[in-house]
Amino acid sequence: MKITWFGHSAFRLDFADKVVLIDPYLTGNPSFTGDRAEAVRGVTHILVTHGHSDHYGDTVAIAKETGATVATNADLSSWFAHKGLNRIEPMNTGGTIDAGGFSVTLVRADHSAATIEDGVSQALGNANGIIVKAVGEPTVYHLGDTDIFSDLALIAEIHQPDIAFVPIGDRFTMGAETASLAVRRFLKTERVVPIHYATFPLLAPSADKFVAALDGTPTTVIVPEKNAAFGL
Repeated sequence: MKITWFGHSAFRLDFADKVVLIDPYLTGNPSFTGDRAEAVRGVTHILVTHGHSDHYGDTVAIAKETGATVATNADLSSWFAHKGLNRIEPMNTGGTIDAGGFSVTLVRADHSAATIEDGVSQALGNANGIIVKAVGEPTVYHLGDTDIFSDLALIAEIHQPDIAFVPIGDRFTMGAETASLAVRRFLKTERVVPIHYATFPLLAPSADKFVAALDGTPTTVIVPEKNAAFGL
């Protein structure tokens, strides 16, 4: 599997004949400095953790451009349908779909999930984490935006993720110290990637505290270059 981090919580997963985007916040993302056309080339699926604009991002535009299938919670799916998308897989917390060559599961996250449109707040379902599984590939757990909660241990027991994308930016999600505790006590994954930091001034400016907090543990912290791929 080839993994590309576009900054914030946006990722591209390349494996087999699939190209999967998660939370494709590209337009307006100051951390995304890559080539947008290249970032969305060949996209087959888009997975969205929740209904905040810094997570659903360019979903509507990319799906219309590429014909990609979008999978997310049922409420946000309906909102996307209202925006003109027709290749949608509605889901909800605990549910799994067969996406054709891989599976997608929505799991719990502790966060809000609404957007502002025409000055009015619209609830768009619950916030979720996402599990991606494919035969012969590492199992990926994108935690979305969340605080720590003890059932992270149960999610890890059920799904056995090989790598987790963990928010550390504080203020809107857990910060570095709490996130490192979540990894040590509950997730216990071999590899983690810190996310949701250094995008805006209100977020933690670096992953240094998170890296330091996991020093000496069995978990390897991967801090990828933005807009550059790494392999698993």
